[in-house]
Amino acid sequence: MSITVYGIPNCDTVKKARAWLDGQGLAYRFHDFKKAGVPADRLASWSAAVGWEKLVNRQGTTWRKLDPALQAGVRDDASARELMQAQPSLIKRPVVEWPGGHTTVGFDAGAWEALAAAR
Repeated sequence: MSITVYGIPNCDTVKKARAWLDGQGLAYRFHDFKKAGVPADRLASWSAAVGWEKLVNRQGTTWRKLDPALQAGVRDDASARELMQAQPSLIKRPVVEWPGGHTTVGFDAGAWEALAAAR
């Protein structure tokens, strides 16, 4: 299994993450949410691995622009996944699937070094 990075190419955190991977000489596949959408099966897997609360980016512009009724409707895994599927920009980025079955959300160079070393 190779590294797969999911996100949006113009996201600053995704740019940092991809630059870090490139700098480490690590090959990866990039899945663009805007062009290819969010794979529903992967979203369910990520939610099971890290929790829907960590996946929903409540700090981002997309969340802040949402109608308060939609925000209030996110109260469990099913409602969070439904909204993230409809609005991929709500997903905290990048989501990375690492060899060995690990999933990370966001960019943390220290944690990534350990995962890259474990490959």
